[in-house]
Amino acid sequence: MAKIIGRKEELAVLQSIQDDDKSAFVAVYGRRRVGKTFLIRSFYEGQFTFHLTGIANVETANQLTNFHSALIRDFPEFEDSLPAKDWFQAFQQLIKAIESLPSSEKKANRRSVLFLDELPWLDTPNALFISALEHFWNSWASGRTDIVLIVCGSAASWMINQLINNTGGLYNRVTHPIQLEPFTLAECKAFFEAKSPSVDHYQLLQLYMVFGGIPFYLDFIDPRKSATQNINDLCFKPKGKLRNEFDKLYASLFKKADKHIAVIEALAKKGMGLERDALLKAAKLPNGGNTTTVLRELEESNFIRKYNTFGKSKNNAIYQLADFYSLFYLKFIKNNSPFDDNYWINGIDTPEIRAWSGYAFEQVCLMHLSQIKNALGIGSVQTQTSAWVGSNGTDKAQIDLVIDRRDQVINLCEMKFSIKSFTIEKEYAENLRKKMSVFKDVTKTNKALWLTFITTHGLTQNTHAQSLVHQSLTMDALFY
Repeated sequence: MAKIIGRKEELAVLQSIQDDDKSAFVAVYGRRRVGKTFLIRSFYEGQFTFHLTGIANVETANQLTNFHSALIRDFPEFEDSLPAKDWFQAFQQLIKAIESLPSSEKKANRRSVLFLDELPWLDTPNALFISALEHFWNSWASGRTDIVLIVCGSAASWMINQLINNTGGLYNRVTHPIQLEPFTLAECKAFFEAKSPSVDHYQLLQLYMVFGGIPFYLDFIDPRKSATQNINDLCFKPKGKLRNEFDKLYASLFKKADKHIAVIEALAKKGMGLERDALLKAAKLPNGGNTTTVLRELEESNFIRKYNTFGKSKNNAIYQLADFYSLFYLKFIKNNSPFDDNYWINGIDTPEIRAWSGYAFEQVCLMHLSQIKNALGIGSVQTQTSAWVGSNGTDKAQIDLVIDRRDQVINLCEMKFSIKSFTIEKEYAENLRKKMSVFKDVTKTNKALWLTFITTHGLTQNTHAQSLVHQSLTMDALFY
């Protein structure tokens, strides 16, 4: 098996399927570029009984021709056959091909692995693809003990609605749903350690703040260059590989991406996020079913996230941009005109970049809540995490991360990005005292409030830090 970074849970699932004596229907979904195809190909080392990849934006006839080409590639004895007229006939051809395998080959391989990649692209209008897939599984594959059907798709909403949450003939038929998440910082570190013996946390953190944990993007990183150089080369050079990724990314996932992009652009302007009504107003979208679908598709594809504010109901949930590259593109690449191909190197310490760095670091922290909890020593304590904004009539306060603990403690977390140790000055110390006071007044909580800092390089240990801060973590805590 090719070396696979991370993915321990997913690999365990795939291995259990291989060791099982029942047929399996595996649905792998997740954000585009997250490594779904790589995972399956690497685990099986390309040894598929049948492998088909859907084609974007073509008619049903083209998909069926592609299916036929894959069929005769994997089963050369079907070279004289004609392309199927519809998907029902296509799956019957596949059944016939599998049943024609020599008994010696069946015994050697034990399992027939069928890999259908980019599955949503196969489901063209009026093609009845899902009905044919349903019939294939229910009438034949599920009754055997040797079939492993693996389907992949980047259109997460389609995968969830059409397969995992299907209410028709495929109801509860997916035996192993696998949602592939972006790499954590620890997995990114392992990814780069396979390329270079020396990996600096601060350099890697900066890359994560731009590209997230997307393996496809990280594979472009040159370990011989600094994070600043890599970001500049990939995003601002005329031939930078990720300079035009934004439009391609959304167009490949959503048939009509203009509404999805409008939501992303609206959220990129509001760091803490927006409630639904405010978001629709900012994105200039109507309040209706189609808009609900757009929000759900973006959330299920991990481009946005929805979270609750402390003390408020789910009806007041906040939508927030969660995709690092999209935020970076809209902040710095899209409107960089005239295009400066050394923009990132020349503008390292501008106010705009400092503001973005602070927000992006907060998002990295929010993506690593389990690591933060473990570092605080509360990994086994039941908690609820949220954000909070409130006012006591005199002072207003905002807290981007509240960890409400079952053991009668609330961690009020401040997340600060800096190039050196962070210093709490007198004015900021007073602001922190007011923030904690407002929180206690408004929420009426009787729990202990522990001010917690998460910084890149730690806190300067002055009198303000010593008197105010209960716990302090550095970026290193996020890498475990």
